Amino acid sequence: MDNVTLRSYRRSDAGAVSRLFREIYGDHYVQPHVYLPLMINQNHGDGRWHSLLAHSDKKLLGHASLCRNTGSQTAELALSVVHPSGRGQNIATQLGGRLLIHAQALGCQGVTIKQVTQHLYTQRMADRLGFCSTGLLLDYVPSPFGEPLPESIVVGFIAIDGYRRPLPALAWPDSCGIFMERLCRIYGTQDKEPPWVGPPMHVEHRSGRYDVTLKKLDGSLLKQLRQLPRQWMISIRLRLASGFASATESLAAMGFIFTGIAPNECCAGWLALFHRGYRARTLELHCPHIQGLHDRAQQHITPCVAEMPPMD
Repeated sequence: MDNVTLRSYRRSDAGAVSRLFREIYGDHYVQPHVYLPLMINQNHGDGRWHSLLAHSDKKLLGHASLCRNTGSQTAELALSVVHPSGRGQNIATQLGGRLLIHAQALGCQGVTIKQVTQHLYTQRMADRLGFCSTGLLLDYVPSPFGEPLPESIVVGFIAIDGYRRPLPALAWPDSCGIFMERLCRIYGTQDKEPPWVGPPMHVEHRSGRYDVTLKKLDGSLLKQLRQLPRQWMISIRLRLASGFASATESLAAMGFIFTGIAPNECCAGWLALFHRGYRARTLELHCPHIQGLHDRAQQHITPCVAEMPPMD
């Protein structure tokens, strides 16, 4: 095994980091900032990125970051890349482990990770680091590997020592009861629902998908959602709170499938994930519980969705 040294990012590393991403991903990496060394330094200077590098014989072998929005108590373990000559040495796992320790020093209460599904490497790494996979984001971003189908993402979360992120104590629908009861055993439950932070509704269009974040789902909003074009690919993130069971039933009647949950980065709560308009595909996933969500979603895909053109 080569002598690998881990160290913190320096401003002079920006060019080498950018070249590493381009060497591995070409022009397909989903975060455009990695192609601009000035943006890499700006993100570190603003405190949004906290990176570690892996070196061997003055060669850059790996990079990973904690990415954190201002004011958020949750960071994301992201921008993980390892040069082919450094693979098989657990470099990504070492970088991730050190960054989880750093997250505690930063005062983070939890860390998320988005695991690609084109291969199992990041999923296995997340498992080794102690992340629990909580949800699936279908057709989330254009493929970083240049594939024609967009990349689906597995969401993982780990609570930092000393902090808890319990789920609301709810009666779960039969359609997701086993999945949610497992997460309740891992994270615990509480009767009090954390306060919502931010606007009650947010809509954004990205990568050919409409992202909708909702504080609650009522009759008036359901009526408006029904009027949206059927061919749109829509992802809904709904506050995980009382009324979840009836919301799940109402959304299912409109063709939305439940694909797990994700931490709400704006507060201490959770968001339930629902999708409609995703493509048909076969995936082999590391977590059997997420595999079950994916397989169920594929069984409920509609013919008009299966015939949609590839994402731009």
